[in-house]
Amino acid sequence: MRLRGGLPLAVLVVLLVAVPIVEVYLLIQVGQRIGLLPTIALLVLEAVLGGWLLRREGSRAWRALDAAFRGGRMPTGELTEAGLVLVGGVLLMLPGFLSDVIGLFFLVPFTRPFARKVVGFFVARRLSRSGIAPGLFGGPRRPGAQGDPSVVEGEVVPDDTSETVVSPREVDGGRPQA
Repeated sequence: MRLRGGLPLAVLVVLLVAVPIVEVYLLIQVGQRIGLLPTIALLVLEAVLGGWLLRREGSRAWRALDAAFRGGRMPTGELTEAGLVLVGGVLLMLPGFLSDVIGLFFLVPFTRPFARKVVGFFVARRLSRSGIAPGLFGGPRRPGAQGDPSVVEGEVVPDDTSETVVSPREVDGGRPQA
């Protein structure tokens, strides 16, 4: 069975099972190396750091989004930044070291441009597999542009040019009376 996007359901199930197993394994390994209390303290510290970074970077992303809207331009980069900040903050607040590393990758300002390029690569690859043209969203060639051979110009001619005028008294339950 496949999900709507073509991703096999088995891959999703494996990820939903494998990621928590890897997280627990890493927690056990770190706990054995540094002890139980330092491991718990480290997880709490990472969650607090995640909340702080989410608040700081989220407000920056919101201001950039607002500036783009006020400037009258499409905020594509700003939306990607905001999405990465949101996902990164949530991953940092989840307990686990693997999710924290990925969350930091998405949230820290100097790694986020690289994360945006990686996400953009996967989105572009996904769109091209779906059959959506790369120039569709503001590129040089748009469907319906002048000279597009798939557009047939025409004129709408109404069948009946007479109009029926109905007064509010003639309407009963939304239907005109005969």
